[in-house]
Amino acid sequence: MSSSRFSRIIRGGLTTALAFGIAATAAPSVAFAAGDGNPLVNFPSFNGSSKALDRNGTADIIIAPGPRHQRILRLTTGGFRQSGSAWAKTKVDLNQSFESAFKVYLHHADPGADGIAFLVQTEGPRALGGWGGGLGYRGIKKSVAVEFDTFKNSSAQNSTDPDNNHVGIVIGGNPDVHAATGSPAVPLYGRPFDARVVYDAATKSLSVYVKSFRSGSPEQLVVRQTVDLAAAAGGSSAWLGFTAGTGTALSKQDIYSWSVQGAEA
Repeated sequence: MSSSRFSRIIRGGLTTALAFGIAATAAPSVAFAAGDGNPLVNFPSFNGSSKALDRNGTADIIIAPGPRHQRILRLTTGGFRQSGSAWAKTKVDLNQSFESAFKVYLHHADPGADGIAFLVQTEGPRALGGWGGGLGYRGIKKSVAVEFDTFKNSSAQNSTDPDNNHVGIVIGGNPDVHAATGSPAVPLYGRPFDARVVYDAATKSLSVYVKSFRSGSPEQLVVRQTVDLAAAAGGSSAWLGFTAGTGTALSKQDIYSWSVQGAEA
């Protein structure tokens, strides 16, 4: 197995009062396809990204507050019962390993809800799921979701929703049932964080890492699950992207940068 490092320093302003930089972190050993020197997705910011992303619901490219006038992907705007999704137009080959890195800022109200998800799905570029605890992906059946959930849904069917600060892996578009969950050491709401999702096609292993932006903070492996992405998503050629939802509790849910290293389908 060859070793691949997919890390870089990405900088961008969040608000006038919140300026930050991301320190590079080392990736685990994952075998990527030969000749994969160019990322499939490469948005250090979302400037110029409009034609490369399909956006649905409340998702849009906006100018972030602050002096840098950076464009970001805002999935929900802080309104009541919203859902949004955004998909890269370049599809990924799920028979090959890939890695996705993104920086996230979930903020605005107290408590904040409901969170975002990084999705692998084969239903198409118009895919959009339910609001609230659906996190924008409920009902997208041909999918595997990595959710960053900031609100504990207390209804009986949400028995696997452990708390209001967890990372979960969900198969089949049903956020009421988690294949695996993990608790990050950093808050997912109210402070920006860095996330990486790594898929090793050889071992069918899906790993999720989270890191605070504080200087010297270590990256944490939050959850790892064995899952055949091609089988679970119903095909080897898939769209990658993000969903988010709000309910009666609200949140602005923003992606500030996004990269994907892997093989094009």
